[in-house]
Amino acid sequence: MAEVEENGRKPSEESTDESEEEDSVEEPKLKYERLANGVTEILQKDAASCMTVHDKFLALGTHFGKVFLLDIQGNVTQKFEISPVRINQISLDESGEHVGICSEDGKVQVFGLYTREGFHENFDCPVKVVALHPRFSSSNHKQFVTGGNKLLLYERNWLNRWKTSTVHEGEGTITNVQWRANLIAWANNVGVKIYDISTKQRITNVLRDNVSLRPDMYPCSLCWKDNSTLIIGWGSSVKICAVKERDHAEMRDLPSRYVEIVSAFETEFFISGLAPLADQLVNLYFVKGNSDHMEEEFRARPRLDIIQPLPEGFEEISSDALTVRNFQENECRDYRLEHSEGESLFYIISPKDIVVAKERDQDDHIDWLLDKKKYEEALMAAEISFKNVKRHEVQKIGMAYINHLVEKGDYDTAARKCQKVLGKNMELWENEVYRFKTIGQLKAISQYLPRGDLRLRPAIYEMILNDFLKTDYEGFATLIREWPGELYNNMTIVQAVAEHLKKDPTNSTLLTTLAELYTYDQRYDRALEIYLRLRHKDVYQLIHKHNLFSSIEDKIVLLMDFDKEKAVDMLLDNEDKISTDRVVEELRDRPELLHIYLHKLFKRDHHKGQRYHERQIGLYAEYDRPNLLPFLRDSIHCPLEKALEICQERNFVEETVFLLSRMGNCRRALQMIMEELEDVDKAIEFAKEQDDAELWEDLISYSIDKPPFITGLLNNIGTHVDPILLIHRIKEGMEIPNLRDSLVKILHDYNLQILLREGCKKILVADSLSLLQKMRRTQMRGVRVDEESICESCHTSILPSDMAQNFSVAVFHCRHMFHKECLPSPGIIPGVQFCNICSAKRRGPGSGILEMKK
Repeated sequence: MAEVEENGRKPSEESTDESEEEDSVEEPKLKYERLANGVTEILQKDAASCMTVHDKFLALGTHFGKVFLLDIQGNVTQKFEISPVRINQISLDESGEHVGICSEDGKVQVFGLYTREGFHENFDCPVKVVALHPRFSSSNHKQFVTGGNKLLLYERNWLNRWKTSTVHEGEGTITNVQWRANLIAWANNVGVKIYDISTKQRITNVLRDNVSLRPDMYPCSLCWKDNSTLIIGWGSSVKICAVKERDHAEMRDLPSRYVEIVSAFETEFFISGLAPLADQLVNLYFVKGNSDHMEEEFRARPRLDIIQPLPEGFEEISSDALTVRNFQENECRDYRLEHSEGESLFYIISPKDIVVAKERDQDDHIDWLLDKKKYEEALMAAEISFKNVKRHEVQKIGMAYINHLVEKGDYDTAARKCQKVLGKNMELWENEVYRFKTIGQLKAISQYLPRGDLRLRPAIYEMILNDFLKTDYEGFATLIREWPGELYNNMTIVQAVAEHLKKDPTNSTLLTTLAELYTYDQRYDRALEIYLRLRHKDVYQLIHKHNLFSSIEDKIVLLMDFDKEKAVDMLLDNEDKISTDRVVEELRDRPELLHIYLHKLFKRDHHKGQRYHERQIGLYAEYDRPNLLPFLRDSIHCPLEKALEICQERNFVEETVFLLSRMGNCRRALQMIMEELEDVDKAIEFAKEQDDAELWEDLISYSIDKPPFITGLLNNIGTHVDPILLIHRIKEGMEIPNLRDSLVKILHDYNLQILLREGCKKILVADSLSLLQKMRRTQMRGVRVDEESICESCHTSILPSDMAQNFSVAVFHCRHMFHKECLPSPGIIPGVQFCNICSAKRRGPGSGILEMKK
């Protein structure tokens, strides 16, 4: 591999913080390797002077005049002895079947690689460049150009002879030429020209910027990006030229094409070669540096940069310094950059070394991430790239990541990554578990162990449970809840828990866990005992889930002591499994609990527990008096005499009043309200409910010598009893509180009644009028008379069979119809005829007659 410094940093440069340095280093865009095999032997004895690249092979020229054809690994496939001196340039056509070669002693050879027939000529001056027509093999003209002190175009005529024409001369030595489609670009001492072979016109002249640089020491680099884009690099200047078609209206005597410079910028170093990479550029730089101890310059390692051209500058994407052999002795002209258009391959040629650069692929990206210890990113990238194709590679990366995390002491993350990395490999899983046991971190990996389709040996899970049982009861309980019971031997764990309970028999965590283990083992009675002992909230869930109602018949008191509401709801919801009689029997010695149960039963259904209603009277009186009166009101099965006896014994006045009224003794009930409660409002309300005149009389009689009672009666009696009766019975001279206000209220209530009556009367009259008008409008509508209509008197068709005859018909608004001759004699009102049918039925008269005559 070639030695490369990423982003231009030298290995000797040190950072004060290694971690910061690693984070700041960007991933290189290219990877490098030396072209070896046969090339190594060639360059040990000779030196490279030029090279050209085809998709299928390479052609290398040397200083000793030899040309070698190489495969892409650098193995020699053919060798040509061309000249005793330096090969200046090699050109291949697109097919790779013909090659053009020129040398420093003036030799030019163009021949087929498989025929050796072609052009062979010796010139009296060095030939620096040669370029074949891209389609030389398929073209009839077999065109190519050579360049020394002038650019010559060769083509074969119809007599199979070579014809030569001068394209350009007089501007010094031609140092580079590149042919693409119909365009030839070349560079001389003055600048770069482009020639259109199809129109035989030169279309541009791009002048050299820095004329102070010797063109033989800092030669021009040319590269076609596509058929219409030429990239020029000369000295430290880069120009990107676009060849465009000229508008026909602008042509006149001008070439049909012109060149526009779309980007131009200066670089920091001297350009030795350039090549396109998508919309970016790959630049090979010759670098000079200044020594710290000497004033003279020295030659540094060449750089290969990827840049993004902009209209007036560029953005550097990456920069690599290359350690090529003998770089200290090389000049700018000693380096060349060639590229393969079929692949993103770039060849850096120097006299004693050839380095191949290629774009990094996903494997390289992952390797770089691993080298920088960015395991998380490497694992993600591997999963995306490899998927199921290279599962072992993903696993390998993942294991490296886990090892790294363990070394860092990040055990939880390492354990979490095991799920993703180890997958369904049981052997790897068990190895990791034992490793975590060795470092005392079984707790870290416990929550990530497989527990689905893939399961490890039961001994693995039991080992972890025992580890928790020794050090962490809560963690042990969590695992028992989370892990399916099939993962381990249940009885083994039960025995281990029992042993620990001998040392700590009241430990609630262990007892709860033991109950869960019993539940899984279907030993529900044992689990229920523990839950009840602990008063655990899951006891009700356990009973419901496993239908343990037969097991709790003798444990009802315990359940209600734990949670009365939940217990009663459960018992009532499952009356078919535990009868009401059974529950009452179990609670006979705990009347306060029995009351809660029977109260909820009554709330759900007033009839289900009717046999216990007599018993409930005493329970309500003892434990829940506020609900006694509602119970007495709602129950129809309650013995009233028993209830009255209990309420009178306990002096429950309101309940006694209700019972007396319900038993028909309303006068006694009213007397209790007035004498014991002394509450006139309740007395009035009671009288209103009963709506009995005798009660009102009793109430007035009792209140007549009690001014406060009179005030209450005056304020409330008005709508039920004529207040005059009360006022007449008031003794003269009796002082009654708020009498004036009471009288005002009576008058106000009376006025209100009058207003209500008047309002109702107005509404009644308005509604009657509205309905009368509606009836009149309805009766005034037209009435249909047809063949089906009959006379109500003679019961024949109202219309004659012969419609040509004259006929008369009378139609009343009540819809009855008569022949005129069938009508009875008029009534007592002259000129007014009534429907005698409606008159007889007293349904109202028809007030007029519609006559139809024809």
